[in-house]
Order: sequence, then C-alpha cells, then structure tokens
Amino acid sequence: MNNNENSVQHGIFAMGDLNVAFQQYFTGKSYHNALVKDEQVNVTVSNVSFEPGARNNWHIHHNGYQILLVTGGEGWYQEAGQPAQRLHPGDVVIHPGDVVITHDGIKHWHGATKDSWFSHIAITAGTPEWLSPVSNDEYNALA
Repeated sequence: MNNNENSVQHGIFAMGDLNVAFQQYFTGKSYHNALVKDEQVNVTVSNVSFEPGARNNWHIHHNGYQILLVTGGEGWYQEAGQPAQRLHPGDVVIHPGDVVITHDGIKHWHGATKDSWFSHIAITAGTPEWLSPVSNDEYNALA
C-alpha cells in the first residue's frame, strides 16, 4: 500500500469517482466528489484526491478564488515564481502566509507528492483557465 492510501480512500469525505471530466488537465489519476450540488450557490465545494505523483496543470481562477483545506496525505501547492509548499492534513492554503487562498488571477498548481496519496477540499469561485502541465522536470525537482 502506498503512503497515506488508506487515510485518503477512507477519509472524512468520500473519495468520489475517477475524475474523467477534468482528466485532460491532470497528470496521473485524481478523484472528484462534489460536496455542494446546489446551482444557486456560487461556489463549488469538492473533495479532490490524488494518487501519488498526480497533479493538476498550472491554472488561474478568474473572477474568483480558491481555498484548499488539506484532509489527507501529503501534497504540494505552488504559485508561479514562488517555491512549492509541502502540504499536510490540517493545512489551509491561503496566500500569503501559512494559509493560502489563491486569489483571482494567480497562476498555480497543486497535487500529491511522489510517494503519497493526497486529498483536499477545494472551495472555488469563478472560472478556471487551464494552462500547461507541470513538467516532469519541475515536479521531480521538488524535495
């Protein structure tokens, strides 16, 4: 069993199904479970889980933001031009500081470490613009 596989697959929120709707914007396998399914609510709240080495592409949120609440495993979050931050359960991603909210227009990516499963709750408003994948060279350089 890979590191943290059990804690991610059997976490507080159900892992959800293979993330086929967005797989073109991910390297590796991810899973998605929409936690808020009300069209009258202007934010999405989802549990997103990543197999080891999986990550999403660089992307930007327009006319909105994203808050990540780490619930399991170990992962990475990186804004363009900044060092990557290693994430653990209980971390909240809000920038700047220890908590990271990805504000409107900030290019970033997030995903699992090479040897651990990873899960987070993503609270997102606005429209994503999906960009290029995080290269294997960029990803493999993370310690």
